[in-house]
Amino acid sequence: MWKQFLSKLPRKSSKSDASSGSTRSHPINNGTTSMNGNPIQRTSSGNVVPSRSTAVKRTASAIFPSSVVTSIEPLLLFKDVPNTEKQNLFISKLNLCCVVFDFSDPNKNSAEKDMKRQALLDLIDYVDAGSSRFTEPVISASCKMFAMNLFRAFPPNNRSSAGGGETEEEEPMFEPAWSHLQLVYDLFLKFIESSSLDAKIGKKYVDHSFIVRLLHLFDSEDPRERDCLKTILHRIYGKFMVHRPFIRKAVSNVFYQFVFETDRHNGIAELLEVFGSVISGFALPLKEEHKMFLWKALIPLHKPKTLGIYLQQLTYCVTQYIEKEPKLASSMIKGLLRYWPITSSQKEVMFLSELEEVLEATNMVELQKCMIPLFRRISFCINSSHFQVAERALFLWNNDHVISLVSQHRQAIIPLVVPALERNTRSHWNQAVVNLTQNVKKMLSEMDEELFLVCKTKFEEEEARQMILEEKRRMTWERLESIAAFRPVTGNTSVLVRPAIAPPVVAALS
Repeated sequence: MWKQFLSKLPRKSSKSDASSGSTRSHPINNGTTSMNGNPIQRTSSGNVVPSRSTAVKRTASAIFPSSVVTSIEPLLLFKDVPNTEKQNLFISKLNLCCVVFDFSDPNKNSAEKDMKRQALLDLIDYVDAGSSRFTEPVISASCKMFAMNLFRAFPPNNRSSAGGGETEEEEPMFEPAWSHLQLVYDLFLKFIESSSLDAKIGKKYVDHSFIVRLLHLFDSEDPRERDCLKTILHRIYGKFMVHRPFIRKAVSNVFYQFVFETDRHNGIAELLEVFGSVISGFALPLKEEHKMFLWKALIPLHKPKTLGIYLQQLTYCVTQYIEKEPKLASSMIKGLLRYWPITSSQKEVMFLSELEEVLEATNMVELQKCMIPLFRRISFCINSSHFQVAERALFLWNNDHVISLVSQHRQAIIPLVVPALERNTRSHWNQAVVNLTQNVKKMLSEMDEELFLVCKTKFEEEEARQMILEEKRRMTWERLESIAAFRPVTGNTSVLVRPAIAPPVVAALS
């Protein structure tokens, strides 16, 4: 049956046929198989190699054409073959590396694993040498090998994040097959970076389907794998310009699914790190597509509770946008206010930290568009009973650029802030917050003493008015209660019933 199948595949020459035929006509029944049951052949030197027929069957797919059948022994070294045969040897080694082993048992197929590892090292050395341009069969076989080794389904993640905070990362789980995967990723990176790869040919095999499956790997729990993927995605984005719009769209879809559906993804920080460098390369003026990426993908990333894991990368992306186009600052601040946390003090501290960096890149014109809701929110944070939130809000006033912005718009900002500062001075429980509040009050007083005193006087008058109203309300209720207590109950008249304190009941059990 195998002879009939192999007779239909393309062959290199009659000499190759004879060599291949002699190999197939002497099967070795030694019982050696790979992890998936594929037969393994032994060479005359005693080494174990996967059956070529099996490799062809495994790597055939709708995306990649069947492997080129070569008669070259894959265990040969590149230095031992003439230059004309090196690419055939390269393909032969790639076919050998298409066999995927089970690493759950480290003692299983150890000889075959070592052989594949050595083949991968040989391939890396050959790509590093860059002796000749890659032909289309080489590119096809390479992409197929990468796909078979890397693209896989991850086991379900049953670990709950309910007990952790927004900045806490769970203990990472490491991939048991990393000894092979690391070499495959190294080869993939060198292959993409190599000047021997023609992007016009490569884009046919590194296509949209390939990129989507590559992005799925960012959900790996192994941080080493995500770090490799981050570099490879960046190189693919730079190499294949025709795929750039699709990559941006596909990454946006990953963000949408994370924010609005799953609320869990392991590779958001790495994807944002890639896009930090992508955003810095955007041409000016920014396209509408790029602005939509900020509004619809980046700003909603402030919503998930795991924000702390990728906050640094997200802040860098946002500030890159503002540095590119300062007019986006007001939209960014309004977006922060829209997703401002109400019940999570830890996230509130993060938002204040990011807000300070955004304000550093904001000019006076853009601040004017959003300063009223912004400083109203900052005032609420100053009055927070959580001392870390109050401290972080007060630390904003140590920033010279923020003080400069406040000074330019002090007529609108100081009246919003002074009441919060006065309340802290009178009633906040934390002494450190009270001390910081006194410093900010002194700073604002020196900025515009007359305005500060007017605002302070107005606040005191408002407080006195509120106290009078509270006293009137209390006296009114007391009068109503006393009148109701002496008025006889008739018909359906509503009465105020004070809850009676029941005496303790002692139950005696006989």
